[in-house]
Amino acid sequence: MPEKILILDFGSQYTQLIARRVRELNVYCEIYPFNNVPPLTEEVKGVIFSGSPCSVRDEEHPTLDLSQYLGKQPVLGVCYGAQLIAHEHGGDVTPSTIREYGRARLSELHNADRLLKELTLGSVVWMSHGDTIKEVPENIEVIASTPSVRVAAYKLRGQETYGIQFHPEVTHSDEGKTLLRNFVVHICGCQQDWTAEQFVEGTVAQLQEKLGNDKVVLGLSGGVDSSVAAMLIHQAIGKNLYCIFVDNGLLRKDEFETVLDSYKHMGLNVKGVDAKDRFYAALEGIRDPELKRKAIGRTFIEVFDDEAHQIEDVKWLAQGTIYPDVIESLSVNGPSATIKSHHNVGGLPDFMKLQVVEPLNTLFKDEVRLVGRTLKIEETIIGRHPFPGPGLAIRILSDITPQKVHILQQVDHIFISSLKSAGLYDDVWQAGAILTPVQSVGVMGDERTYEHVVALRAVASVDGMTADWCRLPYDFLADVSNDIINKVKGVNRVVYDISSKPPATIEWE
Repeated sequence: MPEKILILDFGSQYTQLIARRVRELNVYCEIYPFNNVPPLTEEVKGVIFSGSPCSVRDEEHPTLDLSQYLGKQPVLGVCYGAQLIAHEHGGDVTPSTIREYGRARLSELHNADRLLKELTLGSVVWMSHGDTIKEVPENIEVIASTPSVRVAAYKLRGQETYGIQFHPEVTHSDEGKTLLRNFVVHICGCQQDWTAEQFVEGTVAQLQEKLGNDKVVLGLSGGVDSSVAAMLIHQAIGKNLYCIFVDNGLLRKDEFETVLDSYKHMGLNVKGVDAKDRFYAALEGIRDPELKRKAIGRTFIEVFDDEAHQIEDVKWLAQGTIYPDVIESLSVNGPSATIKSHHNVGGLPDFMKLQVVEPLNTLFKDEVRLVGRTLKIEETIIGRHPFPGPGLAIRILSDITPQKVHILQQVDHIFISSLKSAGLYDDVWQAGAILTPVQSVGVMGDERTYEHVVALRAVASVDGMTADWCRLPYDFLADVSNDIINKVKGVNRVVYDISSKPPATIEWE
């Protein structure tokens, strides 16, 4: 097992960013809700407490037994985490008398401690808190201040326990990555040897031990995640992996045939299954997006169950679940709320007697791509934009019909093809079209029309946890809009989505 950092989540919007920054240092880390933390093992080299929207002054504020960690492992408390440690040691945490949100500058570095090594006076740090640590007890040493926050950073005397009132994980903190490197590398002693090559080697070995001579069935989608999962398992068990690519009637235009063709050169045993009618029947009349996801997930399971019965003695179902899927589907009392259900998260129904194997469920999307390149998977697959598991079903607002799917497939094809032709595809992290339930008045020739409005969406991101809308050239958008309206019967208006995540999600449903 690789050495790792544990990140305990108290509900901060920035918790996933902490994980991203740590992994950028080639150090493995895992996020756990504060109230569901595994026991410390020898692989754990340090612990980070996240921020929180809560206050330690609240009667039922999120907390845990600090004695499990403090003095036993290096600990870094960020914002709420710092306030919690100070509060539990007798410090005075009070409401801030002035606004403490946004950029501040380090005006004093009281101690050339290892946590602050190479940080400079005047460096910008990002504040985001409603409470402040007003006073600290004698066993806490203040090591950094800003003009308005005296206790910007502190250290517990006699142990490697630190608290910082700012957020080093956000890009607004100039030297945040340096501070995290100081903690993770110099204080925790991590070796920075967690790489894609090391992940492949370790994961293949684990899969060989876990799966042995068992047979595994895997659902391919043509996307990065399932393709990388397939190649990892293929390296571990070879011919005992049976891949199934299902046409659920919700794929992009001509995707079923194109994807099947792309897998011919990868050495995988792939079977194509036409299940369009089965999915359309399961989705008939359903308008609620959560119910759509559940119907699609249930139907996928049923299809795989049918196919698995045709494979003698199959014991495992492999899935391309990645870490953001797990995080977004997690719901605990306090820190994390369910954003949306993922069709490949949450286990299997009792009737399906297969165990689940998810070799990528600790990786972010960009890390999956790195692993895929290490496995020498073709760039046409590795560089492919993410595509949602439920497919076009969650890009068709309201109920699903074959006619609506046909309209959206044509719109999407024009948009994606145009991005590639214009050399913009690789500048976009994810793009797609949304068929809205809105119809608008238009004029074509001398005739009045009353047809669908479609929205185009293109975002820039690293791992999908946050995203910003892409500033595509106006002339490009004008040409795409003109193409869609002229070529796709049933559409007379095109709009462009300029919202970011958060507050919006990438998909509309």
